[in-house]
Amino acid sequence: MRELVLLRHAHAEGGGPGLADIDRALSIRGREEATAAGKWLHEHGYIPDRTLCSPARRARETLELAQDSIGSGETERMDAIFEATPGELIALADAHREVGRLMLVGHNPGFEQLAALLTTGQSGDFRGMPAAGIAVLRFPADAALEPGVAQLAAFWMP
Repeated sequence: MRELVLLRHAHAEGGGPGLADIDRALSIRGREEATAAGKWLHEHGYIPDRTLCSPARRARETLELAQDSIGSGETERMDAIFEATPGELIALADAHREVGRLMLVGHNPGFEQLAALLTTGQSGDFRGMPAAGIAVLRFPADAALEPGVAQLAAFWMP
C-alpha cells in the first residue's frame, strides 16, 4: 500500500429512543460535508483503488455522497471497522496491502488514534479528526504498517 486515506463519517443525526447507534443517518449538515469531502478527494487526485466502509448508516451515506465525485470503484462493507481500535484498523489495512491507495470510511476515536499511531508512533498524539475529516497517510515503498512509518501527506476538514 502506498497511501491510506481515512475518511471519518460526516455529522449524523442524534440518537433517539429505540434507534441503534449503527442506524443513525446523516444530518443535512452531514450530507453537505460528505459531498464536499468527495469533491476535495477528486480535486486533489486521491481517488481510492479500493474502499472499505463501516456498516454504520452514517458511514455508508458519507461514502455514497463522496462517490458522486470520486466514482464508486471497488467498495466493500467491513463490519470490523465499526468500533475498531487502531490495532484492528492496522490489521484490516495490512490485509489489503497490495492496494495502491486504500480508503477506509469509519469512526473516531479509532481513526484519529490510527493516524497518530502511524505517523508519530503514539496513539494519543493526534486530536482533531472532525466529522467528514480526511487524513491521507503516505508510506515508503514496501513499508510494513507499523507505528511511526507514515507521513501525513494531506489533511482536510469541512
